[in-house]
Amino acid sequence: MSSTERALAVAVDIGGTFTDVALLDTVSGRLWRAKTPSDPADPSRAFMAGIGRALAAAGDTAPALARVLHGTTVATNMILEGKGAIAALVTTAGFRHVLTIGRQDIPRHANLHAWVKPPRPVPAARVLEVVERIGPGGAVLTPLDEASVQAAAEACRRLGVQAVAVCLLHAYANPAHEQRVAALLRAALPGIAVTASADVLPVVREYERTQATVLNAVVMPGVAQYVGRLQTRLTQAGVAAPLLLMQSNGGVAGAASVQRVPALTALSGPAAGVVGARAVAAACGLHDIITVDIGGTSADICLIRGGRIGLTQHGQVGSAPLPLPMVDMVTIGAGGGSVARVVNGALTVGPDSAGAVPGPAAYGNGGTAPTVTDAHVVLGHLPAHLLGGEMALDAAAAAAAVRHGVAAPLGLSTTEAARGILPIIDNNMVGALRVVSVERGHDPRDFALVAFGGAGPLHGCALASLLGIAQVLIPPAPGVLCADGLLAADLKAGFSRTLPQAGAIDADAAAEVFAALERQAADWFAAEQVAPAARTLHRIALLRYQGQGGEIAVAWTAPAAALRTAFAEAHAALYGFALDRPVELVTLRVEALGRMPHPVAASLPAGGGATATGTWPVQFADGARRVPLHARAALGAGDRLAGPAIVTQLDATTLIPPGWSGAVHPSGAILLTRDTERTA
Repeated sequence: MSSTERALAVAVDIGGTFTDVALLDTVSGRLWRAKTPSDPADPSRAFMAGIGRALAAAGDTAPALARVLHGTTVATNMILEGKGAIAALVTTAGFRHVLTIGRQDIPRHANLHAWVKPPRPVPAARVLEVVERIGPGGAVLTPLDEASVQAAAEACRRLGVQAVAVCLLHAYANPAHEQRVAALLRAALPGIAVTASADVLPVVREYERTQATVLNAVVMPGVAQYVGRLQTRLTQAGVAAPLLLMQSNGGVAGAASVQRVPALTALSGPAAGVVGARAVAAACGLHDIITVDIGGTSADICLIRGGRIGLTQHGQVGSAPLPLPMVDMVTIGAGGGSVARVVNGALTVGPDSAGAVPGPAAYGNGGTAPTVTDAHVVLGHLPAHLLGGEMALDAAAAAAAVRHGVAAPLGLSTTEAARGILPIIDNNMVGALRVVSVERGHDPRDFALVAFGGAGPLHGCALASLLGIAQVLIPPAPGVLCADGLLAADLKAGFSRTLPQAGAIDADAAAEVFAALERQAADWFAAEQVAPAARTLHRIALLRYQGQGGEIAVAWTAPAAALRTAFAEAHAALYGFALDRPVELVTLRVEALGRMPHPVAASLPAGGGATATGTWPVQFADGARRVPLHARAALGAGDRLAGPAIVTQLDATTLIPPGWSGAVHPSGAILLTRDTERTA
């Protein structure tokens, strides 16, 4: 088929170790996938290299692309590594210590007596004050002194800052002063990125609003530079298609929107994986799932009930709170690159990772530290080659790393040491799986586990066994599901406003606020060129019991009694009880959704029975045995697999341990089931 008969969409997800690409022909539904090593020094090089591989597989060229989607970790990495821009904070006089004070609580699992407050993204020396005051109801109590703004601009020049965050008291109720300050700073500081809380998080709670605005400023120059570099490379390659970037809320947005609020892209890659997992599970008739995305560095875990992806405004990136709407997931440092070491006679695994460079010892790039991947190689869980035969694994180097780093210090054999590494990393991940399930009132046994990422299918059955889960779903392309998820994502944006004073539900007052928010949404739809027929709006209310310190988001319904009932049900589901107490309306939100063309549901041809391509020696707890190797591409719908077995493909390897069996679904997914009955 010629490029003129195609409408190609390409999705690129850049991870810590590999860059994954999915190329979709939106006319025929055909998919091509590619995988290439990431380039930490310049991720845009791997971006274009991956697109080139996928286009070559499809027999087409870059000008044929009609849509380019991207999940990026640039903002996340800058926050985690503290390598963002040198930023200043401009705030209302008398409130310069908001970030320093923060909140009175400490992280849940931290030692009360040993915990040290993490460094703030802007030190007190770069917090500048301007004279003004807005009341909580939006009234001007003290007019803006523009001379103090000019003094703040001069201080920014003296401090050599690269970005400025503006967050004034009660700007959510009346942003006039904040908008004027931002305009004056942009005029006085050409070339310096300036961001205001009214554009980032216009809601109540000074610390959270300030934190989000400052982090947005910290990542703004770096993300803008990165996105600009991508657009330049795409233009040079002859691509005229729009660049859409994944956000943490599970939707995509245009490059211009992302450059204004780049903090929205933190955790964008994992969010795309959740969207892709939901689509794969839905094709199999599964709507209650727990997703576990295990890559080279981290494991990202999310619970989906009834097909709905939950959002939270209490997310974190590392130790930094990031109170922007994002997919409700838990991330821990656990992946194929997690390093195993003996500390004071005890074996620990992670959270530090060998990353892409040098990577696990088995990759042959100079790595010497034993990793989870090396343990899998020692035990025979991985074949001799990865990436469809392109990447040979160095089994001798993996064994040497495990032997020197773990076996010798503990007086174990290399096999015993490797077998000891995996349960530790599995139990680390089980702790995170319990956070999204048991600790939120869900029985994990009522859910299917969707295991993906480059390492997910190696651990899926072990994790399910530890939690009593009876079914594991392996997507058709588990190693590139984040890229596939980009193709299944819609355009998405949120618009919020906190009411001047929390109080009883007032439908008339809410209608006025919703109307204003929907006008903002209409402007966004127009900027993103969303056709009227593809536009959807959802009204959300954030409610709390009188006297509570946090809200619960509930779909807006009328009359007020129905909204109160919905809140009580949500409160009972989350906390296990409801109260006979007045309900307060705090914030209103409008979620705008621009529907995008999604991939056509695939239908795998019926198989003729799974036939092994060979056998491979694997070490199990009861000894070594040779297990059948199956090529994923040769499997058809209805084919059945009995464990133990290994399934190989370009992007991941699936381990089916003893006691598990699998069946290939017409969608291409493999459904693995425990042979024993569910235990209590």
